[in-house]
Amino acid sequence: MAASLRLGRQGILFGLRLSTTFDRCVWATHPCQENVRHFFRSPWILGVSPVKVQMPALSPTMEEGSIVKWLKKEGEAVAAGDALCEIETDKAVVTMESNEDGIMAKILMEEGSRNVPLGTLIALMVDEGQDWKQVEMPPLDAAPPAADAAAAPVVPSPVPPPKPATSGPLRLSPAARHILDSHGIDPKLATPTGPRGLITKEDALILLKTSPVPKATPAMAAPSSAPTPAATPLPPGSRPNIPPLSIPGKPGAPGTFTEIPASNVRRVIAQRLTQSKTTIPHAYASVDCDMAAVMHLRKDLAKEQIKVSVNDFIIKAAAVTLKEMPEVNVTWSGDGPRALDSVHISIAVATDRGLITPIIKDAADKGVQEISANAKALAQKARDGKLLPEEYQGGSFSISNLGMFGISGFSAVINPPQACILAIGTSRSELRLCEDDQTLCTQQLMTVTLSSDGRLVDDELASRFLDKFRGNLEKPQRMALA
Repeated sequence: MAASLRLGRQGILFGLRLSTTFDRCVWATHPCQENVRHFFRSPWILGVSPVKVQMPALSPTMEEGSIVKWLKKEGEAVAAGDALCEIETDKAVVTMESNEDGIMAKILMEEGSRNVPLGTLIALMVDEGQDWKQVEMPPLDAAPPAADAAAAPVVPSPVPPPKPATSGPLRLSPAARHILDSHGIDPKLATPTGPRGLITKEDALILLKTSPVPKATPAMAAPSSAPTPAATPLPPGSRPNIPPLSIPGKPGAPGTFTEIPASNVRRVIAQRLTQSKTTIPHAYASVDCDMAAVMHLRKDLAKEQIKVSVNDFIIKAAAVTLKEMPEVNVTWSGDGPRALDSVHISIAVATDRGLITPIIKDAADKGVQEISANAKALAQKARDGKLLPEEYQGGSFSISNLGMFGISGFSAVINPPQACILAIGTSRSELRLCEDDQTLCTQQLMTVTLSSDGRLVDDELASRFLDKFRGNLEKPQRMALA
């Protein structure tokens, strides 16, 4: 019994000594462990956590943008509110500002990058005091931009030539025949998917992608003095190829055109015009307005150093007419007509990037001189690409004036969701019979054409609108009393 107690006491003492020795070893190696842990946590191993800069939505209708110019370089300090870059939206060139303080670490989308979707990562920033050169690159979820892809071209793997699909008489659509003839591809290699074995345009495009590029066309390989080889007889029942070979330098031949990249503004214009002409039933009505009173009033105002244009009177007359006829001041939404409470006139301004329509708000409540000042300022901002979204969105009625170019009359395309657009021609002098004394007199006439949405403004309503518009324009004093 005594021996057992002594052995148990010695075991407890031995365990206490061993625990103390182990703690000393752990504390002795602790500084080394901290150094190793700090090394693996350092930016040299893991990198500095970045602040992502993404393509923002700078306008309500913007879906993608193009980077025009970077205003900050890599390594420069950035404060909240500083301009980072200039981005071309669907309407104008807008300056993108930073929301945070930091340092510009990496520019991922270079200047000139086009059609960058919203939310795409365009740059990386780091917090102040961190090493921007050690920024951690996030994994790329999307494919690299076209500019980077062009810098490092990938050699495509050779595609085996397709086998002829048919042996009987060939039937080609005109578009398919033109594509295959222009590239010198045998139509027998195409797989027809059209009715009764017809080779469609899609079949020709698929064959063009899968066929190897010919080494040299007969027209380019042989000199002009060489004899022309005899044409291969066509199978019975097929149509002849006209011309049999594409001729370099001729219209329609490959290499006779230059691809022009479309700007965001031009692409949006194309989409909206296509939408307008395919979804809106356009109706047209024209009327001649006597501009003698407006011309006389302009001369009187010029004597008092008040310079206004004929277009300013047209804007005022259209706005007053819309206020007198609110049934025309409507737009079309997905659910149907929508009446507007205010009169905002959109004016078409031609720029290098396309046609922009800035808005003169509450034009019916403004004088002609104030309308003139607003129109000049908005037109200059549109040409400089500095329009704000609220300055070109929300118009209720559009005016397009080509009179300064000598156009006698034209029909404009409605700008959806608006219901009407007024096309203004040039003024001209004509001899007409005066109804009062039955004598000939000279009148200064201007042709005005109203394009209206037949779903909202029918022919009778459009005619009444033009009649009242003509009355306001021919008697400018009525606009002050309206």
